[in-house]
Amino acid sequence: MERQFPKNVRQIGNVSDEPKIYVEDYVDIYLTQLQQQASEEPMGIMLIGEMLNQEGQDVVYISGAMQMKEIEVTSTEIVIKEETLKEMEEERKKYFAFSQIVGWGLIESGHPMGQIREISKIHTKTFSGENTIFIWKDARDNEELYYAHKYGELMQMGGHYIYYEKNPSMQNYMIATRKKNGVTPSEMVEDRAAKDFRSAVRTKMEDKEQRQNSRLVYATSVLLVVVVLAIGVSTVNNFDKMEAVQSSLESLSQSVDQAGSRSKTVSEETVVETGGSTESADEVAAQGTVPETSTIQEELSEDDYYVVKKGDTLDSISVKLYGDASHVTAICKMNGLSDGNLIYIGQKLLLP
Repeated sequence: MERQFPKNVRQIGNVSDEPKIYVEDYVDIYLTQLQQQASEEPMGIMLIGEMLNQEGQDVVYISGAMQMKEIEVTSTEIVIKEETLKEMEEERKKYFAFSQIVGWGLIESGHPMGQIREISKIHTKTFSGENTIFIWKDARDNEELYYAHKYGELMQMGGHYIYYEKNPSMQNYMIATRKKNGVTPSEMVEDRAAKDFRSAVRTKMEDKEQRQNSRLVYATSVLLVVVVLAIGVSTVNNFDKMEAVQSSLESLSQSVDQAGSRSKTVSEETVVETGGSTESADEVAAQGTVPETSTIQEELSEDDYYVVKKGDTLDSISVKLYGDASHVTAICKMNGLSDGNLIYIGQKLLLP
């Protein structure tokens, strides 16, 4: 199926030039976070994606980015070792097997104009394809420049698009490298958060239904007792009818007991369906929500969670774990929280 232009996009700068550059949102977030980490030492990045011609226009999609393991940057020279390129190709095969290298980038404190000749030399040697991309980001100021290799040289582009779609490959890479690079995978795992939310809603609905059933049993019992008393008064002088009343009472009593027993059983052992099997509410409470199978392969340990304690707020948790309150937004995104105040004691929060 031929790829269509993304519908959900955000324009950055003047996008009249070609190739049209589309940067997936996860990639943009990852590059911005690396930008915050590169104030002391320059970082190189490899850009992954695809290069197409759509509706007569040259288009470059950047759907992945990987940090180079090693890059040497001086005032006059930039060196990318052959071993580094081989390692990056292996990582590309591991995380982005169905995409190609579409360029590279440099995050540093400075300006590329002083090194544009050296950058062009590396680009021509290693990334010489038509329309391949070079991105420069300033590690101190919120500034970035995009270049495209056209007509045998790097030409500065006026702008690009940020587009939004599911990107499990980039999610996997961000999770696998977040501890090393200090990078937060912002969704991570919205699927898991959504699963937890659906489970909580389902449990509340079941509790509500149980309470309604209990009230129904109680009301039915009261009604039956009233009916039986009325029958008893009207037949007090009829021995045969009195025996019938007694029999009815015994039957009604057994019915009420059975209904109450069923209601109690449901209340004490609510069964929740989880992927074709059943578990009791106690078992579910002990285990936590069964996570939905996702594209994210990493197994999370207890160190990746924080258990909410009495008096905790997201601000205090962020300060406690990271030294400041700047991680509140990331914690909300990681756990699918639309309102940061809605946390409760005992809740497990997935940490960035």
